Amino acid sequence: MDMYDKITELYEKRKQIKLGGGEERIRKQHEKGKLTARERIKVLLDKQSFVEINPFMKQRVCSSCNSIAVDSNGEGVVTGYGKVNGRSIYLFAQDFTVYGGALGEMHAKKITAVMDLAAKNRIPIVGLIDSGGARIQEGVSSLDGYGQVFYRNVKYSGLIPQISVIMGPSAGGAVYSPALTDFIIMVKQTSQMFITGPKVIEKATGEQIAGEELGGASIHNKQSGNAHFQTNTEEEALETVRQLIHYLPAFDQEKAEDIANYCELSNGSDLIEIVPFDSRSPYDVKKVINNIVDSGSFFEVHQHFAKNIVVGFAKINGQTVGMICNQPKYLAGGLDINSSDKAARFIRFCDAFDIALVTIEDVTGFIPGIKQEHDGIIRHGAKLLYAYAEATVPKVTVILRKAYGGAFVALNSKSLGADIVYAWPNAEIAVMGAEGAVPIMFANEVDTSHDPDQLQAEKIRTYLQRFANPYEAASLGMVDDIIDPRDTRLKLIEALEMLQNKTEDRPSKKHGNIPL
Repeated sequence: MDMYDKITELYEKRKQIKLGGGEERIRKQHEKGKLTARERIKVLLDKQSFVEINPFMKQRVCSSCNSIAVDSNGEGVVTGYGKVNGRSIYLFAQDFTVYGGALGEMHAKKITAVMDLAAKNRIPIVGLIDSGGARIQEGVSSLDGYGQVFYRNVKYSGLIPQISVIMGPSAGGAVYSPALTDFIIMVKQTSQMFITGPKVIEKATGEQIAGEELGGASIHNKQSGNAHFQTNTEEEALETVRQLIHYLPAFDQEKAEDIANYCELSNGSDLIEIVPFDSRSPYDVKKVINNIVDSGSFFEVHQHFAKNIVVGFAKINGQTVGMICNQPKYLAGGLDINSSDKAARFIRFCDAFDIALVTIEDVTGFIPGIKQEHDGIIRHGAKLLYAYAEATVPKVTVILRKAYGGAFVALNSKSLGADIVYAWPNAEIAVMGAEGAVPIMFANEVDTSHDPDQLQAEKIRTYLQRFANPYEAASLGMVDDIIDPRDTRLKLIEALEMLQNKTEDRPSKKHGNIPL
């Protein structure tokens, strides 16, 4: 045997590894409407940019593993690095054709090795999840492998962006790695996440439920809030990763890529038509967002969860910003448990990666109710206050209409560290709305009118003029300027430009204690 024979052997081994679990298992994967791990990588990355790492790694030889019928080609996971729109990322893709993508000792070692490389090189990491869970045959080594992955998810949190794409099952301990990452993308009908599956639940509690109803994409996007995006196909999910990476910096101290925007500024006149003057009338805040950000740049996150608040990334004059906006179409834009959690998590991500925050405020307050109180609105609402107060990135707020009570304080007020607060001239900034305040403010006045409705209307007008107008807040420095609604985009551009070199030091400490 000479060198050429050895080279031939090398290529034969690589060819075998690329087959994963073999043609039959690949066919079964396709029958489920799913791509293989390598096909997914090909769709995600720029052409011919993928470089594989540790292809020959495989499990140790052990007597307890003899029951496994197929060779462990690639150890059930493909790892490496490549480029997305010219930007480098590291990734791992679990291969369901090998052991059902189950995680064992060496499977975990491949994942942790690529995570360590991503952290050392300050490059985002993407995980393509398709796994039946822990490899039972390897016993506690599998559990230790999960722990090694979880540890790195936490260690590198806030250092590099971490994105999880659920492209098949993710059960038991496997769900906690995605849950520790920054963003989770799920595919309808084919991806599922749950701690205990339908069969275990039925045996333990007697409850019967299908896997999709228990932990499918719709459940986690709309109800639990565990996932941030849902797509109809795997290709759409991978395209979502490509779009998301466009808005993110590679690591915590790198600025997100800014693209100069030379589009002509809108005169903003549409805003006057979009937002009704009557503060009780609903409207779609997404129309406001699209009017003030660069054309077509708004990329919504958590679209289907807690719809009373809208969050997402956008570009304003080319600069990446995080948008947090009340949505009057749902619950009058009021804050509740889920919207507080949703906004707080997004704010903390933006702050970790030096992305400026823009808050569009039109809020009636925290939503009242026994269930909200008993389920912990105090604790959950405090997360929102904590996130804003903790953030040191540029923070700009625009009050469109209502800003009442504790919600006014919570939504990036000057007292919580906002750098700039603007208000429209019709803004109502007060402890509470007129209908609630008037009976308290004028309780001692004697009603001598023969028309109580007219008197009530006069009292409301008096309250709005004296106590709830934006000039009162501006006179006390709680609002920096009252602006023409048509100038909103221009004012945001000016503010963000003025704040581009902002630095803010905080007391040195290990970390704070957010009210989880």
